[in-house]
Amino acid sequence: MTYIVDPWFTVQELDSKTFAISEYGHWEKVHSFLLLGENQAALIDTGLGIDTIKRITDQLTDLPIIVLTTHVHADHIGSHGDFDTIYVHNDDADWLINGIKGLSLKQIRKDMSRDITIPVPELFDPFTYKPYQGNPDKLLSDGDTIDIGNRILGIFHTPGHSPGHISILDYKTGYLFTGDLLYAETPIYAFYPSTDPVDLVNSLKKIAKIKGVSKIYGGHNQLGLEPKIFDEVLEAVQYLKENKLAKHGTGVHTFKSFSVQF
Repeated sequence: MTYIVDPWFTVQELDSKTFAISEYGHWEKVHSFLLLGENQAALIDTGLGIDTIKRITDQLTDLPIIVLTTHVHADHIGSHGDFDTIYVHNDDADWLINGIKGLSLKQIRKDMSRDITIPVPELFDPFTYKPYQGNPDKLLSDGDTIDIGNRILGIFHTPGHSPGHISILDYKTGYLFTGDLLYAETPIYAFYPSTDPVDLVNSLKKIAKIKGVSKIYGGHNQLGLEPKIFDEVLEAVQYLKENKLAKHGTGVHTFKSFSVQF
């Protein structure tokens, strides 16, 4: 068992080669995930950027790390600049290079700095905070696979929250990493002008039909959901479609284990 004590990040061992790196002191309760293969490690998202997640990954592995971006929002690309190899879906590449669409820098800074419950690093200044921008090293597409050494990761294009949002299936463990497509406790957001409610509902249906999932790991809040939630997801998708609710302005729709906001 690996134990790391850190003033900002919480590290939880999901198994001997998979780690959740969480930022519970911030209201968004963001999770990033480090997956160790035999030849490489994959880091799924890099957190808020209030502090550098590389301090944690350096303690967990000496393997070369590729960053797999579930989507280009500030709370998931915060430490991208500290890593050499960045992958992103083609449809989010423009946001990574030229800036995030649909959210002003003023709003991003406000969201980044509010409702923090533990001391922030001395170097963090919300007034000068800027989301990472840079050129990706590889563009991902639906159906791609990534071999990090006796560990194959499958890429599923799951747009809605952003145009190039992806979910990632670890075929070895059955872990499905859903980014901001599916998580519990607070609403899944699809009410920004840059979001697409119809795409999000279709993406929920898509992941609910993936076979071999043993555990679901979203990008926020509760760490780990059981795959039985997929039955509820399919019922929710049918309800939203039949009642023509998958459109901006229809508000929050609450189901037993999760909710969505359009």
